[in-house]
Order: sequence, then C-alpha cells, then structure tokens
Amino acid sequence: MSDNRQSLSDLAQIAAEAAAAPVAAPAAAQAPVAEADIVADAPIAPPVSTMPLRQQEIDNLGRAYATGRRKDAVARVWVKPGTGKITVNGRDQEIYFARPTLRLVINQPFGVTDRNGQYDVICTVKGGGLSGQAGAVKHGIAQALTKYEPALRSAVKAEGFLTRDSRVVERKKYGKAKARKSFQFSKR
Repeated sequence: MSDNRQSLSDLAQIAAEAAAAPVAAPAAAQAPVAEADIVADAPIAPPVSTMPLRQQEIDNLGRAYATGRRKDAVARVWVKPGTGKITVNGRDQEIYFARPTLRLVINQPFGVTDRNGQYDVICTVKGGGLSGQAGAVKHGIAQALTKYEPALRSAVKAEGFLTRDSRVVERKKYGKAKARKSFQFSKR
C-alpha cells in the first residue's frame, strides 16, 4: 500500500513553486484587436453608476401618481411641476390641515430634496383621522416625487419617507374591555 497523502511542507513547497512560475496569457488575449473586428452597431453599455435604476413614470397630463398609507388613511397623490400649491380633497392645505404640525409633516419630502415651491400636489385622502391622513399624504408625496425624479430616491429613502408606517390600532379581543385592557376585577 502506497501512501498518497502529502505533508503540509510538501503542499507549501508546491504553492511556492506555483506562485514563482510566470502565468502564460492565452494567445487570443495577446493578439492586437483590428478595427475591422469591432462592430460599429454594437451597443456600448455606459458605466453602471450612471445608469438610472428606475424610469420616470408620468401620465398623459405630465403628473406622477402614487398612493400613500398611514394607519387607516389612504391618500391618492398626483405631483406635477408648479408653484408649490397643495390641494387636499379640493381644499387648500391650510384649510384642510389647520394645525401647523400637520402641514410641516406634509412638506417634509420637499424640504429633504430641496424642492420647496417647485411642485403642485393634488391629493384625495380618506379614512382615519387628520394625523393619519397627513402621514398618508407625506408617504404619497414621497413616492410620487421619486416617480417624477428617480434621482431623488436615495435622499427620500434615507429619511425613511418611502417606508409605509405599519403601526395600526390593535384589534379588540373578546373578554377584554379594549385590545388589552381587562374589565375591573371584583373579588366578591
């Protein structure tokens, strides 16, 4: 029986010999490329970093559409270039969202992307309360902005505006007063 196993020193010696030996390039790689070999009609792909990952999505009227959601509120949002007017359910944003904090929430995507006063927003929102509706409009504006200008996606995504806030009210369970609150305990 012959011993086919090699010791570690033998393997180290083989590796050193392989590293010292020059690597021969294939003959095809050494031959110069003639200009006749290059096909003029072949498309040349631009570098990966300059290629847009997403395409601009605009309808016939030059608007980008998106749906925003928060709690039980759903907002349908259309964004188009304009003067910065925001219309919610046919009313101006100052009238529909009377609290300044809610208007601040709605304008956050424009502030992050430095696009204040450059886009008009028309949206219809239903369901939930005013706070949830403002969050839904913000989510919709962020989605629509990235559809109109795909280059803004990284800035909006870094702020977390593209992620739907999945927190909703927990459902009421049977035998409980609310979702988790129990009825008052009576010993007697």
